[in-house]
Amino acid sequence: MHELILLRHAEAQPAKPGVEDSVRRLSRRGEQEARAAGDWLKKHGKKPDRVLCSPSERTCATGTLALAALERAPAMQTAKEIYNATPGELLVLLDKHLDASTVLLIGHNPGIERLVALLVEGRSNEFRGMPPAGLAVLHLDGPLEPGNARLDAFWSP
Repeated sequence: MHELILLRHAEAQPAKPGVEDSVRRLSRRGEQEARAAGDWLKKHGKKPDRVLCSPSERTCATGTLALAALERAPAMQTAKEIYNATPGELLVLLDKHLDASTVLLIGHNPGIERLVALLVEGRSNEFRGMPPAGLAVLHLDGPLEPGNARLDAFWSP
C-alpha cells in the first residue's frame, strides 16, 4: 500500500432513544458533505483500488455518495471490524489489504483520527480531530507502521 485515504462519515442525524446507533442516517447536510468529499477526491485525482467501509448506515451512505463522483470506483466492501475500532484494530484490518496500492477506509471517530495520529506521529494520543466527512490522505514509503506515514492532504467540508 502506497496511499491510505481515511474518510470519516459525514454528519448524521441525532441518535434517537431506543434506536441502534448503527442505523443512524445522514442528515441533509451530511449528504452534501459526502458529495463534496467525493468531488474533492475527483478533483485531486484520487483513485482508490479498494474501498473498506464500516457497515453502519451513515458510513455506507457517505461512501456511496462520495464514490459516485469517481469514474470506475471499486465496489465498496463492508468490514464490521471498522465500527468502534481502535487504531490497532484498524491496522490489523489494513494489513490484510497491503496488496492494494491505494485504500480508502470509511469509518468513525475516534478510531479514524487516532489512526491518523498513530501513522503520522507514532502515537494515537496525539490526535487533532477529524470533522464529519473529513479526509486525510497518507503516503507510505514503507511498511504500515506507527510513525511511518506522511500526511499529504487534509480536507474538511
